[in-house]
Amino acid sequence: MTPFIKIFFISNVLLGTTMTFMAHHWLLAWAGLEMNSLAMIPIIIKDQHPRSVEAAVKYFIMQASGGLILLFAVTVNSFVYNWTISPINYAPATIVMVLAIALKLGMAPFHMWFPEVLQGVNLNTCLILCTWQKLAPFALAVQAAESLMPELLMALGLLSTLVGGWGGLNHLQVRKLLAFSSIAHLGWMFIIIQFSPRLATLAMVTYIIMTAAVFIAYKQVLSTTISSLALNWTKSPLLVAIITLTIASLGGLPPLTGFAPKVMILAELAENGYPVVGLMAALSAQLSLFFYLRLGHAMSLMLWPNLFHSSILWHLKNKARFALPALTSATLMFLPLLPGLILLFPE
Repeated sequence: MTPFIKIFFISNVLLGTTMTFMAHHWLLAWAGLEMNSLAMIPIIIKDQHPRSVEAAVKYFIMQASGGLILLFAVTVNSFVYNWTISPINYAPATIVMVLAIALKLGMAPFHMWFPEVLQGVNLNTCLILCTWQKLAPFALAVQAAESLMPELLMALGLLSTLVGGWGGLNHLQVRKLLAFSSIAHLGWMFIIIQFSPRLATLAMVTYIIMTAAVFIAYKQVLSTTISSLALNWTKSPLLVAIITLTIASLGGLPPLTGFAPKVMILAELAENGYPVVGLMAALSAQLSLFFYLRLGHAMSLMLWPNLFHSSILWHLKNKARFALPALTSATLMFLPLLPGLILLFPE
């Protein structure tokens, strides 16, 4: 793929998401989603590998199905009321709409396509699929949150946190583990989105920062399996330490940044009279924490310290020289600032 064509498709991905952000009309929001999804397919398939072709076909089928179901739901709602995104007053259309958004996000029980797609693409494309591609459907959910059914949202959220935790326990591929991590984090956001869209947005922002730091760091070590991670501490011990702390933050360990959104979500659930839901979400987070710690253990504690004659790699690659330090700092040290930063997001 030539640089001009690559820039063209990336621009369409950005434009589609921006259209969905700015839309107050369901038809325009749907057009932005479809533009975003169609422009992403050539980016997935650019490696010219059978696995990437398979991933592109799966991604196209699931995104097209989700877009078709969403269009059906908003059309039914428009017959009864109007095309405005918020509020939505027709309950059957609301249920179908939530399920379509969950399908496009890759949440449980519609999650099976997402780990398989990530396994067939490179780490750069994985980063886009786990971060930027989540923004447009999530923005629609935030805009329509006041009209959605809290029971359905909490059921999808709890199921996603459980599936995200259980699904990652037996996998050895880093990309699949981070796919189930994405499913679990989206579950936390959907649990709280009805009561506090601002807090759900903060959780999405922190998730994107932490996930971007993890993917860029793994891009440096060029390892995509747990078995190959154990050899990296002898080459770049500082980078291995950073990745281990970043993974711990992604799992929600204090006093790192990832701890704050989960604590605030649990407090908000208890305040709104759902302590049992918060307890179930907190217990399901322990499943995710297990495979996060397994990644850190594989990188830093699997090999006995040895003396190698090869030189230690202290310098980052040029493309990550500025992004990785900034993302790592935000991942590890933003815990005291998050209660104040939540005020920056609109209700």
